[in-house]
Amino acid sequence: MMGPLQSLRHHWPEYLMEAWGLGMFMVSAGLVVMLMESATFPLHRTIADAGLRRAMIGIAMGLTAIGIIYSPWGKQSGAHLNPAVTLAFFRLGKVAAWDMLFYIAAQFIGGTLGVLLVWGLFGDGFAQPPVNYMATLPGAGGYWLAFAAELLISLALMLTVLFFMNRRGLEHMAGLAVGALVALFITFEMPLSGMSMNPARSFASAFSGGDWTYLWIYFSAPLLGMLAAVELGRPLKLNTVRMCAKLDHADDRRCIHCGYVPPSNSENHK
Repeated sequence: MMGPLQSLRHHWPEYLMEAWGLGMFMVSAGLVVMLMESATFPLHRTIADAGLRRAMIGIAMGLTAIGIIYSPWGKQSGAHLNPAVTLAFFRLGKVAAWDMLFYIAAQFIGGTLGVLLVWGLFGDGFAQPPVNYMATLPGAGGYWLAFAAELLISLALMLTVLFFMNRRGLEHMAGLAVGALVALFITFEMPLSGMSMNPARSFASAFSGGDWTYLWIYFSAPLLGMLAAVELGRPLKLNTVRMCAKLDHADDRRCIHCGYVPPSNSENHK
């Protein structure tokens, strides 16, 4: 088992890739939300229906997630992009302890830098309502409904990931399923909780905007939901030894989680 310095020395590229992945997701989200929701942009005035705007945001963010997951860097790190996902894989025994800690740190740093970058480029257009740093806040139903909604969508997402990753012929489609769920949840669940499923994503907005009021929801509910999915997956036989902690396990990329080395690299190490 590697210690912290060994993990950093050998696995730092994957940690940076995780930071890049969530950072890029937050940049994309910031640009899309501003384009659709800020009155300074013509699309907001052209598309009057809020539900249609949410659907368009959902499609854009679902495609963004898919692009990151299937990118070369996403295939190498596993494209967790979410501390709750990383902790779920850790619970399954698929991620080492130090890798788990460094992944989570990278996700928080990358997501926060992504939000700060959009703020630096667009200023008040991003910081002021209705965009408001993309803060995730409870809807009109209150914070307990938001908590329940976040828990359920996190549970559904992780169960879906486990299902696809543990079915021969479907394992490479897990990223597509994640992207589809992101699009659906933004379209239909966003009015309830702001649609986070991701502690690092919500922290990034809270840190930039300075509003920590409801952050407990977005730290606890996604974690509980995804860990519950791990436990539910056991009797449903969704957790098998075949699975690795990657949403797409490419044959041409090393894997720090299962120890896979591409054939060309393994020959060089003989």
